[in-house]
Amino acid sequence: MSDRAPGDLDSTVIGPRTFTWGARTYVMGILNATPDSFSGDGLLAESATDPIAAAVLRATAMADAGADILDVGGESTRPGHAAVGADEEIARVVPVIRAVRAALPGMPISVDTTKAAVATAALDAGADMVNDVWAVAEDDGLRGTAGGRRVPLIVMHNRAEARYADLLPEIVDDLRRAIDRAVSAGVAWEDIVIDPGFGFGKTAEHNLALLRDLSHLRVLGRPILVGTSRKSTLGRVLDLPADQRLEATLATTTLAIASGADIVRVHDVRENVRAARMTDAVVRGSWVESGGRPGGGGWAGGGG
Repeated sequence: MSDRAPGDLDSTVIGPRTFTWGARTYVMGILNATPDSFSGDGLLAESATDPIAAAVLRATAMADAGADILDVGGESTRPGHAAVGADEEIARVVPVIRAVRAALPGMPISVDTTKAAVATAALDAGADMVNDVWAVAEDDGLRGTAGGRRVPLIVMHNRAEARYADLLPEIVDDLRRAIDRAVSAGVAWEDIVIDPGFGFGKTAEHNLALLRDLSHLRVLGRPILVGTSRKSTLGRVLDLPADQRLEATLATTTLAIASGADIVRVHDVRENVRAARMTDAVVRGSWVESGGRPGGGGWAGGGG
């Protein structure tokens, strides 16, 4: 492990772009190449007559709205989701990644999977990063894939059961061990991003406490990704379905950034980009009065 102080982060090259941590918050747009996404945005839903064209259209809209990276997934992670074999998942994500890469050559793409075979096929198709939702598992094979291909890895926290004696210290310890295993598998320290796994292996109460105390993760010295977008905890608090959780998502985006998040993973890119920029202006002091944007404001921030 590095002895780097919290907040003293480096930069990470993800495909065609360099992400300079601490300069500003980056926004990751979600592309679900599934028929059963919990949020109702799966590109393979029965109503989608041409899912590849729909994926490119959505990806382009996200890029135009300010997305810094796109995350493509081919298997739902919602509770009770139907398990998908590697071949089917590859058939879902590879055409989407290939088409999005062709349409947006300057856009970093990550693949959200738990299977090494899917990650390999996605990287071959043009993905730049692996998003591993079970990175804390001891027998996880994705770290070896990322290490062997020399690509960045998102190390996400998860547990089979939501049991904790001391929530944040246990999450930190689990992630620290996962980082060590990833480095041992050949993943460069500067290529690791951590995700505390909001909504994964945690109760609603755990998720709220995690967001409240997110700054504890800065001790790990790696950039923090947070994905709260439209998740069930937000619905539990407000008693709202997934398609009515935008305001709750924006509130959690703002709170996460204020506590140290470097990337937010979201469905509604334009709204979250605006929330992130406003929060960065307060938290990071990133806004300057330069006339660089409509309304007289400018944006001082690195990366991309």
